[in-house]
Amino acid sequence: MLDTRQIHPLTDFLRNHKAHVARLKESRTPEVLTVNGRAELVVQDADSYQALLDSLHHMETLAAIREGIASAERGEMKPAEQVFSEMQAKYGLQG
Repeated sequence: MLDTRQIHPLTDFLRNHKAHVARLKESRTPEVLTVNGRAELVVQDADSYQALLDSLHHMETLAAIREGIASAERGEMKPAEQVFSEMQAKYGLQG
């Protein structure tokens, strides 16, 4: 969740970018930047952003695995030979 205390005008960020960057690196929490009083951008340090992407990828992988298990439990499976044949046809691979 975004810290509502870390909402700043873009012009303040541009004028005082060194202080903002130092705070972003130290706190590892994002800032919301506003333009004309409206939230327009979110900035954060690169390591925190990468950690966010890694978490998202992990969660998407878990969701896909759960869906696969649920599909198998519903009996929605195909024989491996059929899957390989479909992939060969779709991607033009030789068997």
